[in-house]
Amino acid sequence: MSARGLLPPSHPIPLQVRSGGWTSLLAAKGHDGRHAEFPFLEGLEHSDPAVARKITRDAVMTTGAAWKSSDAGPNRIRRWVMLLPGHELLERYDIDLDLFREDVRAKLLEKAAPYEDCIRVAQKLTWLAYSMDKAPEPPPELRAYLEDLFGFIEVGTTTCLICRAPLDFTQFSLARRGKAELETAHSAPRAHNPENVGFAHRACNIAQGNKTLDQFYDWIAEILERARPQSSNSTR
Repeated sequence: MSARGLLPPSHPIPLQVRSGGWTSLLAAKGHDGRHAEFPFLEGLEHSDPAVARKITRDAVMTTGAAWKSSDAGPNRIRRWVMLLPGHELLERYDIDLDLFREDVRAKLLEKAAPYEDCIRVAQKLTWLAYSMDKAPEPPPELRAYLEDLFGFIEVGTTTCLICRAPLDFTQFSLARRGKAELETAHSAPRAHNPENVGFAHRACNIAQGNKTLDQFYDWIAEILERARPQSSNSTR
């Protein structure tokens, strides 16, 4: 598929540095910056730019503290940067891992992901967004491209990765005290790839924490097994 810069699904889609947008990493990937940035997000960039920005940010950047320190580590860095050798991290991004505590270094490395996986995550999140109830209709060529990657886009089929309740596209616009109602979640928190990501309610994502989904469900089951008999006895 060549329409509007869409590349075949097997081809990693390069980033483009834009004024005020992503910076400097293209040199590390050997790109010249003249390619379309996430062309599969063009539809959302026109209809719902905030959602397009969220998908880009969540696919590419790590989460982190709102500050940079030896205790917290750098806030929101590109996941593939952490795969670079230590001397390149220092020379290109002024990140000296030796300055951070061992647990901080380990957490940063756990969040590392190859460039290609980050792009595929963005593609998967875009497909999931279009599969939500009340989602905008993707342009025909974009629909064909995403369906070639992940299957038919059926509106109303995207559910919370954790609680499995249906998700509504309008929930992207909801926020409480500046916190988004929907977040990007991972079945296994330390794996950032398209098979492992989805959208989830913020409350569900917080509840899962650093557990895998199976560990989280087992934990909930254990709580219910202990709590339900006591709850039943207390109401008699």
